[in-house]
Amino acid sequence: QVQLVESGGGSVQAGGSLRLSCAASGVPSSSDCMGWFRQAPGREREGVAIINSVRTSYADSVKGRFTISRDNAKTTLYLQMNSLKPEDTAMYYCAAGRRSAWIYGCDSGTGNDYIYWGQGTQVTVSS
Repeated sequence: QVQLVESGGGSVQAGGSLRLSCAASGVPSSSDCMGWFRQAPGREREGVAIINSVRTSYADSVKGRFTISRDNAKTTLYLQMNSLKPEDTAMYYCAAGRRSAWIYGCDSGTGNDYIYWGQGTQVTVSS
């Protein structure tokens, strides 16, 4: 059974930092893609950052501020978020296992191609 459990969310002032963690268990070893997505109230879910064995990629809105990483065993995924802005306020979700990754890579705009999801952790940035 696959489990993804996020932690590390909270409330912070603009300019502050948070580090999100995602504890992953049971993810098939063939599932190399992992990522962070977020959804703000009234808005569509969006990709924040993606990682696999050879590359990372970021949404333009977070480049230079957020860093995605994971341990070698792929059991913990991290998202270091610096210089936070009020527009970063959202529920943040950890995801793993992108369908057809061998064809399309790990990117997936809204994350609909990802199989496994955590329950989310709230990030609130005040101005």
